[in-house]
Amino acid sequence: MRLTTGVLTLLLPVAGLLPAQTWEVGGSAGYGLYHDVSVTGPSAAGKAGFAPGLAFGGLLGNNISRLVGGEIRYTFRVDDLHVSSSGQKALAGGQSHALHYDVLIHATGKEAAVRPFLAVGAGAKLYRGTGAEPVFQPLSNLVVLTHTRQSEALISVGGGVKIAASRRTLVRLDFRDYATPRPDELLALPPNVKSSGWMHDFVFLVGIGTTF
Repeated sequence: MRLTTGVLTLLLPVAGLLPAQTWEVGGSAGYGLYHDVSVTGPSAAGKAGFAPGLAFGGLLGNNISRLVGGEIRYTFRVDDLHVSSSGQKALAGGQSHALHYDVLIHATGKEAAVRPFLAVGAGAKLYRGTGAEPVFQPLSNLVVLTHTRQSEALISVGGGVKIAASRRTLVRLDFRDYATPRPDELLALPPNVKSSGWMHDFVFLVGIGTTF
């Protein structure tokens, strides 16, 4: 939680200083898919991470110049923890909260009806285990799925398109790759088990917003 608070402290003043003339506020919903990390033990190997699930979010953004914009985004994800190996799988309840600031580079100006864009940013992601912990968890020799919470630094990369539905209304299609280190307190490794790679959460969102 301290990491999330620190990111907010850094991002909010930056957003408030942006010399924008047009602001945007909106909400979105969609679906997310994870690229899991590999785990390798003395006698077995597998994958660990989070199951696909629903995504919901909101944003507050503005135009810094004709082609450059910025936005603060929040995304809530329903994503159960899991570990799999040799046809076996273990699951535990989970969710996550991502908060980040993105810089948007648009292909067309503010006056265009269709505005494709690329986005890159950074922030923090809070992972949470939910529900009751199982008495016995299969594949605990590779990964122990715990019901705790952990914040990790987040890198956000993606893009999308804004479509003007009216003078003040936008329809948005967004894609983001939310990359974080493995939350090692939720996906705990027993001794002599190693993991490689970052968590990648590929999130697809459809949203609507208004400008003012």
